Parts: sequence; C-alpha cells; structure tokens
Amino acid sequence: MQPEMKQAYDKSGPAPKKDGKAPSVKTGGAMAGLTSFWRFAVLFSFVVNAILFLVVLVLVGLIFPLKNSIASPLIGGLYDNFVLMDNAHIVTMIAVNDTIQVNDTIPVVFDLPLNTATVVTLTEPTLIRNTTVYLNGLPVPTDIVLPAGTPLNIQLNLVVPVSQTVPVVLNVPVHLNVPVDIALNQSQLHQPFTNLATLVAPYHALLDGAPSSWKELFLGK
Repeated sequence: MQPEMKQAYDKSGPAPKKDGKAPSVKTGGAMAGLTSFWRFAVLFSFVVNAILFLVVLVLVGLIFPLKNSIASPLIGGLYDNFVLMDNAHIVTMIAVNDTIQVNDTIPVVFDLPLNTATVVTLTEPTLIRNTTVYLNGLPVPTDIVLPAGTPLNIQLNLVVPVSQTVPVVLNVPVHLNVPVDIALNQSQLHQPFTNLATLVAPYHALLDGAPSSWKELFLGK
C-alpha cells in the first residue's frame, strides 16, 4: 500500500458497519493480517507447484534418454538373447584319436577245395589184395604187403569243409572326425533359458509399450 493511501486511510478511520457501528481497530488489523497471509500462501503455493512441475518435466525428459539408451537395449537385449540361446545349436567337429583293443573270437566256416599231387608215407604195413605181379613176364595174381615207410605218389582232388573258431587279439588305431549338432532346446539348458526369458519378458513388454519421446507421449505411437 502506498504511503499517501495509508495516511488517507488512517485519517478517515475504519469504515462503519451496516448497523452504524464502526469496527474496532483490532478487528481491522486482524482482517488485514489474514488477507496478507492468504495472499502469501497462494503465491508460495503457486511458486512451489511451478517448481515441482519443472522438476517433473526435467525428470520425464531424462526418462526418455534413459529408456532409449540404457533400459530398452539392456532388457530387450537380454530377452532376445535368451530366446536366441534357447533356439541355438552347438555345431562342431570332434577329432577322435584313440586305439581300440579287440579281444574276441571269430568263427571261420568255409569249404577248402584241394586238387594237387603229393607224396604220402605209409605209417604201418598195408595189405593190398588181388594185385598182379609180373614174374618173368608172366602176370601172377597175388596179395602183397607194403611195409611201413613206403612212399606213395597220389593225386588229391577233393573239397575239405573247414569249421573253426579263430581267436582275435589286436589293437586297432582310430582316427576320425565326428560331426556334432546339439540343439540346446533339446538339452538340459532349455529350462534355464526359458525361465530367464520368462523372468525378463514383463519388463521387456513394459518398456516396449512405454513412449520413447514427447511426441509419442502426447500423440501415441
């Protein structure tokens, strides 16, 4: 209030009430104090609300970069990679260099043809009946005995059946490359990958549905 207006107010005194009685100086001072306090409270509340509004705007403005550069790549990357790992395959070649010891028996069954000339030796005296012996050019039928140790030239022409079990004991070197293709979703790693993807999925969906800029906040995606 200006000094001139204050002096004029003091000279004129308090305004009369409707019943013709002038209010007391104490009552007028209290009313003026309440009015000043109310105005101060309104102004203070306005200033505080403006500051809080600016703080909210700054925080919201920081949320967008944090979401776009940190939260979404991190949570989305974790979810996508858990899904990819569950669908992945381990494809490789395993080199096998070893020695296998074989200790077994093998049945051998076959027919052996023989057609050859050979010499056999008698192991005991052998009687040959109805043999013709020439004496002085005359044939004489008789029985003769060949002594043991007599060699005989013979021609063999026959088939000999062979049935035998042959023992086999040997070391077999093994050098080979074994291709391996293991689907992780068919292994024991399937359940842990699925659990991790399920754990991250709600946060991934929440961030994916949240706005990434002021434009999306007010206009939608």
